[in-house]
Amino acid sequence: MSLRQKAIRGAKWSALEKWGAQLVSITIFLLLARLLGAEAFGLVALANVFMYFMQIFLDQGFAQAIIQKDELEPEHLDTAFWTSVLMGLVFLLAVFSGAGVVANFYSEPELAPIIRWMSISFLFAGLSSVQSAILQRNMQFKIFAARSLVATVACGIAGLGSALMGLGIWSLVIKEIVFGFTGAVMLWSSSAWRPRLRFSPKHFKELFSYGINIIGLNFLSFFNLRSDDMLIGYFLGPVALGYYSVAYRLLLIMIKLLTTVTTQVALPTFSRMQEDPERMRKTFYKVTQYTSLVSFPAFIGMAILAPELIQALFGAEWMPSVPVMRILAFSGILQSVYQFNGTILLSIGKPSWNLGLQCLSMLCNITVFVFLVHWGIVAVAIGLVIGGYVFSPIPLLLIKKIIHINLGRYLLQFLPPLISSAVMAIGLFVMRYTVEDWLLSDTLILVMGVVLGSLVYVFALASVSPKLIKEIRNNLFPIPAS
Repeated sequence: MSLRQKAIRGAKWSALEKWGAQLVSITIFLLLARLLGAEAFGLVALANVFMYFMQIFLDQGFAQAIIQKDELEPEHLDTAFWTSVLMGLVFLLAVFSGAGVVANFYSEPELAPIIRWMSISFLFAGLSSVQSAILQRNMQFKIFAARSLVATVACGIAGLGSALMGLGIWSLVIKEIVFGFTGAVMLWSSSAWRPRLRFSPKHFKELFSYGINIIGLNFLSFFNLRSDDMLIGYFLGPVALGYYSVAYRLLLIMIKLLTTVTTQVALPTFSRMQEDPERMRKTFYKVTQYTSLVSFPAFIGMAILAPELIQALFGAEWMPSVPVMRILAFSGILQSVYQFNGTILLSIGKPSWNLGLQCLSMLCNITVFVFLVHWGIVAVAIGLVIGGYVFSPIPLLLIKKIIHINLGRYLLQFLPPLISSAVMAIGLFVMRYTVEDWLLSDTLILVMGVVLGSLVYVFALASVSPKLIKEIRNNLFPIPAS
């Protein structure tokens, strides 16, 4: 099977994993949002800030090193596995004993027991890291699809059952623990690889020389992506963070649905094109364009229909999330196509360049957030979007230097989805103006908007770029050779 066929097959299974798991996850999220309040989500978001920070150092960047490495020896895998397990145990003990310090920092004593119980996930992550990396390296995304779906369903049942039993915020904690446990069991039952009891300092050094950049990258990425949560939680409290985190969670769900299908396949695919920059460049053009074809209309539609979306899915008590969601949607447009910049840098063995980008972006974001947080969650969202667009030319210039993309061609390929999305937006505004006196439910308006927007967008895209439509159809449904 060729690399292209493997990538397409992997993308299909990755799509099943991400979309299937996200559909279940969204359903669970919506039900829990109606059963629990903004404060519960805000407290768990604060706990997750600390948990995500600790997870940065868990596998030492060995998973990405295993995926990227050309020549992989058994000693690499054994060394990475035992390192990850040891770090998982160390972090579990460290977090369990230090949870009170975090709770005192935020003046939220309820945080301490939440963080202690959630620290169990470190052990599950340590046991799963290498197994997951092997499957991704081999593009065995079918196993990932089964694992994600089963783990998501299991944790959803546990979380909803706990919420209905009146356990409140603990239902969110139980949900996280069950997801980690079920995912680890699924990986081990589906993978043939088993570790041997050996550790090689030589192979550790080889993995760590690559992984240290990943640690630095993840460290900076954490502050880049989570500094808004930390500052909102500290200055504005868990209720404000709850409203912000729901809007941001929807943004992340959309990004996962629209981009992680391809980004998960992109790293092993691009890594095998290291010696063929022309092929990598053409693939980069295609993957970013195809992503924009879906993400541009999705996020613009999300911004327009945000009130109906929140009202229909979460209820009136979550309406303070609407302005935040509308603003963050414009961040989603940028993030969706920029996901692949970091993947290119990692695939050609330049994680230090990605590290530098994250450092600059982090400094920019934290400065903006510190200045704006006192004006509320809407101001923080505005700062996030503006900072992202101001910073965006820098990684693009690096990609140009590495694989010699033509910036004019790169930017022009986004014109068809942008024009078609603008036509769709006009159609949605006309629809809302027309039906505003019809006393329709928010759910019905939302459904009408999705259907009308999709039809208008496809028709506009077919009119603007019929060759692109034909190309997509041929790639998705190739005609078999006679």
